[in-house]
Amino acid sequence: MVKIKVINKSHHPLPQYATALSAGMDLRANIAEPVTLRPLERRLIPTGLYIALPPGFEAQIRPRSGLALKHGLTVLNTPGTIDADYRGEVMVLLVNFSAEDFVVADGERIAQMIIARHEQAEWEETEALDETERGAGGYGHTGVK
Repeated sequence: MVKIKVINKSHHPLPQYATALSAGMDLRANIAEPVTLRPLERRLIPTGLYIALPPGFEAQIRPRSGLALKHGLTVLNTPGTIDADYRGEVMVLLVNFSAEDFVVADGERIAQMIIARHEQAEWEETEALDETERGAGGYGHTGVK
C-alpha cells in the first residue's frame, strides 16, 4: 500500500475504496452550487483535493460506469493523468454525451481515481526491430477472417 499526502479543502470525506478489492476511489464534486451540463458540453469540476504522489506513481481519473450508462456522462480525457509533480487541485473534465441536461450536485460522485505505478522510458535508436507473428498488422488485424 502506497502512502499519499493529501490536502482536503472540500467539505466531503476523503475518497475511499468501496470494497476490499476495488481498484478505484470515487471522487466527489466540490461545488458551491449545482452545475448543469448541457448535451455535448464539457466542464472542469473541482474536487477540493490536492495530492503529492511519490515518484513512479500517477493518478488516473476515469469515468464512473453508472454515470456513463445511465446518463451518458464521462471523463473526456480518459484516463486523465495526474503526474507526481503536480500540486494543483484535482479537477475532473466531464462531458455530457446524452441528449438531455445533466445536473452535477455538490458531493456527487463524478469519477474514480486509480493510483498506478509507471516507468519512464529511455529511447534506444536502432535500424531494425525484431520480427513477430503479428508484424505490422494494425487496427482490425486480429478480427474475423
